[in-house]
Amino acid sequence: MSKPKELRGPDFTQGYPFAELRDGAMLLGHAEGEPVLLARRGDEVFAVGAACTHYGALLSDGLLVDDTVRCPWHHACFSLRTGEAVAAPAFKPLPCWHVERDGDTLRLAARIPAPQPRPAPAPMLIQALTQPPDSIVIVGAGAAGTAAADMLRREGYRGAITLIGAEANSPVDRPNLSKDYLAGSMPEDWLWLMPETYFRDHNIELITGVAVTAIDPAQRRVKLADGRALSYGAVLLATGAEPVCLTLLGADLPHVHYLRSLPDSRAIIAATANAKRAVVIGASFIGLEAAASLRARGLEVHVVAPDARPLERVLGPEIGDFIRALHEQTHGVIFHLDTKPRAITTDAVTLENGERIPADLVVVGVGVRPAVQLAQQTGLAVDNGVLVDAYLETSTPGIYAAGDIARYTDTHSGERVRIEHW
Repeated sequence: MSKPKELRGPDFTQGYPFAELRDGAMLLGHAEGEPVLLARRGDEVFAVGAACTHYGALLSDGLLVDDTVRCPWHHACFSLRTGEAVAAPAFKPLPCWHVERDGDTLRLAARIPAPQPRPAPAPMLIQALTQPPDSIVIVGAGAAGTAAADMLRREGYRGAITLIGAEANSPVDRPNLSKDYLAGSMPEDWLWLMPETYFRDHNIELITGVAVTAIDPAQRRVKLADGRALSYGAVLLATGAEPVCLTLLGADLPHVHYLRSLPDSRAIIAATANAKRAVVIGASFIGLEAAASLRARGLEVHVVAPDARPLERVLGPEIGDFIRALHEQTHGVIFHLDTKPRAITTDAVTLENGERIPADLVVVGVGVRPAVQLAQQTGLAVDNGVLVDAYLETSTPGIYAAGDIARYTDTHSGERVRIEHW
């Protein structure tokens, strides 16, 4: 994503008073024609690029936590010492500078080289620790699976990595499928989580368009829908979530769409060419994003949801009212709340309250459920997700789970949780 164009704040190459940067503070400035974040921890001062490498948010609006900075938008986490992206959703590091102090004056010096992959552990060290698997198969080429493959290489793992995705395309940054891409304000090239050459350059075998049909823990093999079988030293399940489907009359009509994958988004975009009125069923994040995007394409958009306010259950009534007003006043979305659809026909959606809304396009966003069928078939412990321990290992040794399907014990509450988010 593009970085902010306007350079604000002081030019750090010209110097900045140390005393004016309080302990624990962050300051936005610039150097060498790009935004720079200056941060202080005790007597240490760090300088890194100020724009998150995920979507370009200004990190000066984020959080300083120990020697890391966290993005205000999606909580990507970067090391202030090296610029390395240490937590998703960012993969690329920030530029990073040495900071020199001359009396009370701080000044940026030479750039610090970008972080390199860590060297593989020495054989004697490997033997002293737990023997790592000789190969890793990652089932699911979404955000969690791709991030795992990337971090394995960054941490110095040199064994074989195979990343398998049921979708035919390369891994995509899924949130954009309902946002800028659907709205028509970004090209498809911006969707990819990694550049085209990434997987080859990092010796990661990417298999797309093929589902994994079975896992044999005894033989340590995964079976693919095309008949292939792959051996593994360890498996990571990152199968994500799947949309909840409607069961009402007309839910299977061709103009009714769900939004989870790139083909789903492409199909909705194609449908907008001849559509004038759309009904979005569900006032979730996906539903509201889709509604705003369809308005950006000039369609009349109605949102139907059973709640009194959009997102009230997760964000409360005040924010729910604000979000409704934002969509109504800024985007021109029309809400039909406290009701549900009763039936869908080729030209309308009929609600339970008797209202009939004309529609030649229907988008359904009523939630998702964890895709745990493969885990259940394999005999893993499943309860609203795949149960994992503190190391993300499932009830079967050598099989791990991450992403939307992983249900782990939260260290703060002690409760098992499952997070459907980056």
